[in-house]
Amino acid sequence: MARVLTLVLRIVWATRHTNVSLAIAANIFVNAGILIVYIINLVFAQRILRAKQPALGWHRSLRIIFTVLYVGIACALIMVITALVVSVYSLDSYTLRACRDVQLTSGTYLLVFTTIPVLVIATAYLLPRSPIEEKFGEGRMIVKVIVVLLIACLCIMNAGFRVGTAWSPPRPTSNPAWYHGKAPFYVFNFTLEIIILCILTLTRIDKRFHVPNGSNQPGHYSGRVESSTGSIGDPAVEKQRKGEGATLHNV
Repeated sequence: MARVLTLVLRIVWATRHTNVSLAIAANIFVNAGILIVYIINLVFAQRILRAKQPALGWHRSLRIIFTVLYVGIACALIMVITALVVSVYSLDSYTLRACRDVQLTSGTYLLVFTTIPVLVIATAYLLPRSPIEEKFGEGRMIVKVIVVLLIACLCIMNAGFRVGTAWSPPRPTSNPAWYHGKAPFYVFNFTLEIIILCILTLTRIDKRFHVPNGSNQPGHYSGRVESSTGSIGDPAVEKQRKGEGATLHNV
């Protein structure tokens, strides 16, 4: 729906070039629509890390780091929107320069953010194998990794194109660069997003990356821990539960 609204706004803007508010809204939705994919991909990478390296993946410090990264996405979006609106309604050179710096900073952060899933996956596999490694969702773990890395590469291309064009020296409208054309814009933005959505849909991420509700510690993904007071793979506890189940069945 967000991308449908984005394209509708761009179509309407094409017929009303002098409508500043419409131009601002169209550009805001172009920048904001892809952010949910950035976040989802990092969430999936985080789940793989927690399954492969539970002790590290569920560590409190790592949770704080991921929370800060997610908050940074919200801050970057707010900064981009604010800088865009201010730059449209201002002619002051200092203000325009400050708005450009804000946009460059936000765009660079988003590019770095898209690379984090790759680092997370690398950490999950380069560290020594954990004795309490878990599984979650449907399908093989290697397929999950391929999906996350493929989505990460496409997101890096998307964010990299935006940052690259933003950092490039300004050019006169009479002599635009190749990346100022319509074709590169739609290829590196909407076409990549369509490919991403197709991958996420065809691979059934709703089942492949599913984890039990309320998972918050090692053992929850695989069901070895049913509550916060349980133990991870405790044979005595499991035997007692089976005995209680057999007793109830006989009654």
